[in-house]
Formats: sequence, structure tokens, C-alpha cells
Amino acid sequence: MYAIIATGGKQYKVAEGDIIKVEKLGVEA
Repeated sequence: MYAIIATGGKQYKVAEGDIIKVEKLGVEA
């Protein structure tokens, strides 16, 4: 099982147990 995560304009394919580093996002309130 895996998931595709799209964040910060990039896509990450992560599998169970994987550790990913995601860039911190600037959030507009």
C-alpha cells in the first residue's frame, strides 16, 4: 500500500513505514 502526496508543488510517493521530509509551507490566513 502506498500513497501519493502532493504538497508544495511536488509529489511524493510514500509507502507504509517510509519517512519523508517535506518542506515547510507558508500558510496564508
